[in-house]
Amino acid sequence: MGRPATPPLTVPLDPSAAEPLYRQLSRALISAIEGGQFSDRELLPSSRTLAEDLSLSRNTVNLALQQLLSDGYLVAVPRVGHIVNPDLQRHLDGDVIRTEKVDWDARVQPSAAKLRHVWKPSNWSDQPYSFVVGQPDFDLFPVKPWNRAARLAMSPDHISASLADLVDKDDELLVEMLRRHVLRSRGITASSDQILITMGSQHGLRLVSRALLGSGSPVAIEEPGYPDARHIFASAGARFLPMEVDDHGAVPLVDHTDLDLMFLTPSHQYPTNSTLSIGRRQMFLNAADADDFVIVEDDYDSEFRYQGSATPAMKSMDESGRVIHLGSFSKFLAPGLRLGFIVADAGLIEHLRDLRRYQLRHPPGFLQRTVGLLIESGDYARSVRRVRNAYKLKWEAMADAMEEFLPLSVVMPTGGVTIWAEGPTGMNSVTLAEHAFDAGVVIEPGEACFLADPAPRNFFRLGYSNIKLEAIRPGMAALARVIESI
Repeated sequence: MGRPATPPLTVPLDPSAAEPLYRQLSRALISAIEGGQFSDRELLPSSRTLAEDLSLSRNTVNLALQQLLSDGYLVAVPRVGHIVNPDLQRHLDGDVIRTEKVDWDARVQPSAAKLRHVWKPSNWSDQPYSFVVGQPDFDLFPVKPWNRAARLAMSPDHISASLADLVDKDDELLVEMLRRHVLRSRGITASSDQILITMGSQHGLRLVSRALLGSGSPVAIEEPGYPDARHIFASAGARFLPMEVDDHGAVPLVDHTDLDLMFLTPSHQYPTNSTLSIGRRQMFLNAADADDFVIVEDDYDSEFRYQGSATPAMKSMDESGRVIHLGSFSKFLAPGLRLGFIVADAGLIEHLRDLRRYQLRHPPGFLQRTVGLLIESGDYARSVRRVRNAYKLKWEAMADAMEEFLPLSVVMPTGGVTIWAEGPTGMNSVTLAEHAFDAGVVIEPGEACFLADPAPRNFFRLGYSNIKLEAIRPGMAALARVIESI
């Protein structure tokens, strides 16, 4: 009987209703019992506790408990209290279905398109050679600088900004730091009314697609390309026009007149890592002006370039306001923080701000202020340099190990945190990924990146941001053995 006390019950009671309060309470307790809120031989709250928690008289509570005793739901334990009737408990534990369950599969609206999903095993971190995509090295996270910024965000000078309801606004400090530091490094000049903070780049894409796309809206996408963007655009009813990808990025369509939107990953094309050439960037910008469509630029990892100079963002070349720039802190800081931003024409940002308000109001003020303070202190820039240097060492180790062990067609990218590998025509990367996983190696099949059906199955991706430097060479050797075996 010495079980810990249960948390206070939340019971909907209506004093103005015709039904007496004790009957309302007894019904609520029956629902809690049948819903499994009280485990076997767990004491119910005492009548005094229930009366205090629910602002009822003890007489009302006692009447409800007596009703449940007489109906067989409860058993009184002398000098101790009440427990659920053990016979009833056994009946409830037998998964007896008292009411017909809701058929959610029938109620939920079907997806607009049957698109492939990226394969990522849930226990990828348990493997010794995890070339998982999209996961940073958490050992490189700036823990001490982050903790300093987080403590400062809760200090008297900043606590109001961290905890206040911003309604549809963003943290002024974070917006200013983005303008002065993060965007400047990408060659972008923007005013505060041209910036919107998001819960990551996927959230930004969802806002943009909700605002600009409808059923049948023609959208140009890279092929192969970013699967998550396709899912988001498809949910808005978009119609896809695939653009081939070569060593210079996306190849322009023959005709751009039938377009509402074009989605590009110009810095490091997803998934091939090719960089969109300056000439093609200007071609796309000219076409957008001439044929009246907008360009969404997903600049997801421009901080990580290891050869040559960084190419300026397309938004920095935009003179007509047709480029919508998406940025994220996920690839550098951590994907779990879910913080990103949109830079676009002020007229569009105003609409997106209104949409965001009725989705989630605004990203957490504490998170915004902490990141703003991290940037202001200079720790963000220092951490970016530190992470970039660490990833460059891994990039070099990957190049050496792949040349030594993998007889595949691979073009090493000039930056980024992934490698796109092409195997022989008959190779099945899904089968390869399954066998590699059994050998302790995590890779990502490339099939999900293709819109074509059937999709090429001989491509796969290797991420090297999460794996430890010393594990790269033996990991590549293990992968080579798997490839040879199949």
